Order: sequence, then structure tokens, then C-alpha cells
Amino acid sequence: QVQLVESGGGLVQAGGSLRLSCAASGNIFGIGTMKWYRQAPGKQRELIATITSGGNTNYADSVKGRFTISRDNSKNTAFLQMNSLKPEDTAVYYCNADLSVAFGVWRDYWGQGTQVTVSS
Repeated sequence: QVQLVESGGGLVQAGGSLRLSCAASGNIFGIGTMKWYRQAPGKQRELIATITSGGNTNYADSVKGRFTISRDNSKNTAFLQMNSLKPEDTAVYYCNADLSVAFGVWRDYWGQGTQVTVSS
């Protein structure tokens, strides 16, 4: 079964850091663009970071300069290093990726989400 599994969320004080991981598992032929989204209570899901298979990255203005997305293709894993965390970063963080599940067949997958809570 192909799936994405996030880990690394938790409770941290403002100014602190967390590192999220997103591991793809199952019978995977390839991994394309990987993304991190977040959704705070009562708000829409927000795209915050993107990394292509070639390593090109893009960030939302709200996290630029504080968050860093990276990937380890040998481990089918993406990471989100979050520094200088603020209470407004509190949200459920989701990983999203384009996964090849058969030759020439690509599908969009979501992880189950991991809670990040930043206390003031």
C-alpha cells in the first residue's frame, strides 16, 4: 500500500524549532514534487513549501526565511525544518506528493497530518 506518513510534530515555545518528516512507502516507481501544507482551525489549507524532484524550492511569504524544505531521494523522504516558530504557525501540517505507482502512472497522495502547536 502506497502511503505518505508524517512525523515530528509537537508542542514548542515561540522562537523554537521543529523538524517534520514525510516518508513515502509502498511500491513506488518515483517521486515527483513534494509539498507541505498547513491548516489552522477555522482556516483554509495553505500551501507553504514546495520542492521539485530536481530540488527547486518555493515558499509562502508567511514562512520564507524561517522554514526550509528539503528531500532525501534515497530515503523517499521530505523534510520541513521550522525555525523561529510563532504562535500563528500553530496548525495541522500535511505532506503532499506526486507518486508514480506504476510505469507512467502518477497519483496525488496526502499524509494524515501532524499537529504543530506553538505556545507564546
